[in-house]
Amino acid sequence: MDLPRVIAFDGDDTLWHNETLFSMTQGRFRSLISRHIDIPTHILNARLLETERRNIPTYGYGIKGFVLSMIETAIEVTERRIPAEDIQTILDYGRTMIEHPVELIEGACEVLETLRARDHELWLITKGDLFDQESKIARSDLVPFFHAIEVLSEKDQVSYQRLLDKYGVSPDEFLMVGNSVRSDVLPVIEIGGRAVHVPYEITWEHEHVEGHLPEGAVTLARLFDLLDAETASDEGHQK
Repeated sequence: MDLPRVIAFDGDDTLWHNETLFSMTQGRFRSLISRHIDIPTHILNARLLETERRNIPTYGYGIKGFVLSMIETAIEVTERRIPAEDIQTILDYGRTMIEHPVELIEGACEVLETLRARDHELWLITKGDLFDQESKIARSDLVPFFHAIEVLSEKDQVSYQRLLDKYGVSPDEFLMVGNSVRSDVLPVIEIGGRAVHVPYEITWEHEHVEGHLPEGAVTLARLFDLLDAETASDEGHQK
């Protein structure tokens, strides 16, 4: 696979760790709720996921929407009995998440630096709360590597095509690298681009997609393998 001129990267769980923080916080949330009601873990998880999905059109993606969804779920499953101090505790979870240090994925700097040296045009395309994403991007110290940085409310065909039109890039010149098949792979393939899927250790259920990758997409075990994509693609391509 010859890498095209423009290579875009997702941020969360592609260049820096993110979902592990959400998973840890959700575990703390379950422990908090267990003080009030006896509810199986899988049911509470399902209730929270249902609330998150319902709230995406209103709150979008990110920590703030997650915190508001935890509060809403807590109120619902306890039948409004959860005390104010526990609501405050959930709010404190969110503040801790927002203030958590940005931890880069192994090889992130080396990959970006090498691709820049090979004269690729690098973009960062992430989605979520604008304030949260801009803060993480700035604290990542990766900004100098990118020619363009875009924070989207949703990653779909329309959004990707709008970006390509904005920068005058044709789909066959474009490659997206990310951990989410739903957000980083499928919509890019559908507009005629190419994609590299680098799975993260944890996948948010909302982003999970069953089945094989479509033609034009490959899976790499590590971000660092992108530098050897020409030889790794044969092993990583899921037919």
